[in-house]
Amino acid sequence: MSAPDLAHAWEVAAAVPDPEIPVVTVADLGILRDLRAEGPVVVARVTPTYSGCPATAAIELAIEGALAGAGFDVRIERVLSPPWTTDWITEEGREKLRAYGIAPPEKAGNSVRALFGETLVTCPHCGSTTTERLSEFGSTPCKAHYRCLSCREPFDYFKCL
Repeated sequence: MSAPDLAHAWEVAAAVPDPEIPVVTVADLGILRDLRAEGPVVVARVTPTYSGCPATAAIELAIEGALAGAGFDVRIERVLSPPWTTDWITEEGREKLRAYGIAPPEKAGNSVRALFGETLVTCPHCGSTTTERLSEFGSTPCKAHYRCLSCREPFDYFKCL
């Protein structure tokens, strides 16, 4: 058997949308770590955003289904170390989040801000930094709920991890 076309496999896997935030892909979020060939099998390495993420199984199944649907033999490998960080979100992913109305995290993984929360969150609607946290948890556990004091719009903030 010939080796799989990894460039094509990457295109297929990278286009899989996140089930909780469908405007971003698994590649945008940086959770699709890499692909490699083991003989005729494509091994997709995936890192969950956090160990208790309820979407992890759905993401792995979606990647597996997309690759299998494109004709690849596939195996998913869950990679827990190093742990995922919001620093892995691509610039394109951050812009997609902002356009969708979710404030993207600042690049602050491995910092005090990552452990104790943001003190300054920019409103994705008007760009104001005059915002307040309403709840530590938004529509998913990885987001907090904020309100802009300038435009008065509520929004989710993707927590910095």
